[in-house]
Amino acid sequence: MNKPKHAPMTQFSSHEGELVSGGQPISRIAARVGSTPFYLYDRSIMTRKVAELRRYFPDSLHLHYAIKANSMPAVVNHMAAITDGLDVASVAEMHVALDTGIPAELISFAGPGKTREELRSAIAAGVIINVESPLELDRIIHISEALSIKALVALRVNPDFELKSSGMRMGGGAKPFGIDAEQIPALIKSIPSNLVTFKGFHIFSGSQNLKPESIIEAQTKTLELAYRLAEGVENDITWLNIGGGLGIPYFPGEQPLELETIATNLEQQLAICKNKLPNAQVVMELGRYLVGEAGLYIAEVTDIKESRGETFVITNGGLHHHLSASGNFGQVIRKNYPVCVANKMEADTLHKVSVVGPLCTPLDIIADKLELAPLEIGDLIAVYQSGAYGFTASPRDFLSQPQPKQILI
Repeated sequence: MNKPKHAPMTQFSSHEGELVSGGQPISRIAARVGSTPFYLYDRSIMTRKVAELRRYFPDSLHLHYAIKANSMPAVVNHMAAITDGLDVASVAEMHVALDTGIPAELISFAGPGKTREELRSAIAAGVIINVESPLELDRIIHISEALSIKALVALRVNPDFELKSSGMRMGGGAKPFGIDAEQIPALIKSIPSNLVTFKGFHIFSGSQNLKPESIIEAQTKTLELAYRLAEGVENDITWLNIGGGLGIPYFPGEQPLELETIATNLEQQLAICKNKLPNAQVVMELGRYLVGEAGLYIAEVTDIKESRGETFVITNGGLHHHLSASGNFGQVIRKNYPVCVANKMEADTLHKVSVVGPLCTPLDIIADKLELAPLEIGDLIAVYQSGAYGFTASPRDFLSQPQPKQILI
């Protein structure tokens, strides 16, 4: 029985045996960066992903970029120019978002543990705060009164359902995120309209999902929940963030998400929403889906050795730079990310090797027993699907190794 293979990584082209980004071969890009390892992000791929969603999804749907996926300022500036808003999870991300020049009211701030200082900064900046608890709302009210600035708030709802088959479940059951749906009506009534502007709801049930039927069910339930919560609200609901959840393929057997059926359902659901919540701006918040496939992690081969019948390829990069590719970012059973030899894309033969990093730990694995082109010292190993949760989610100071660089092409 053949093992399932990775979905084709066709987002990057190749020319004369080398991966190409921005019309440049990988060897030239490496020379431009000056050293390895590095992360490469391709803006044209990000632009294509947004254009694809615009083509399929209703025009009335607002697309927001979740900065937590990739907070490199150059990336955020590019995404701000091609999406309808930004979502942040810290004051540092908020400052990056504000630096793009987009209106503050198109920025929303989520996170279950915002400090008073963070809330003060967010209120002063004029961004929408996704309120995660009754205590947080109370703090916002007091800070708004002290600053004489009306805070813009949306209540983050922990729904009574989850996004089935999602890689990370953010709603349903007992969760640290948001306020349980059954507590929302009473909380809305406690909001003093003279101090705080209540905008609407943020309902986010899960992420990294590759099953259209699960996403359709969650989106339908999300909108139905919003209608129930809006009953009895005196002011119009003007903001409804329905989360994201769209996944990308990482591992063997996974295939790209089919958008057609999701789009058809959204078209129908947003028509209903227009009647029930006529003034609501419906937002889909996406991070990984927009930038994940646009990134490569590039490391250089520094040694090759045999050990009891197995070949180990040593590189100058590893889990300290790319924790998720090593398998130490939530994988129960380790699986290989798509990996290639970036300067040998047209090899006639393949050899089974394990690609590892320079760290003194057996966890430092880039590819385990993977068939790759014949390798030599100085070759460039590329890890696909590295545009999201790579650089920032990794323990880059572990063992005091050199830091990777980042480049947007």
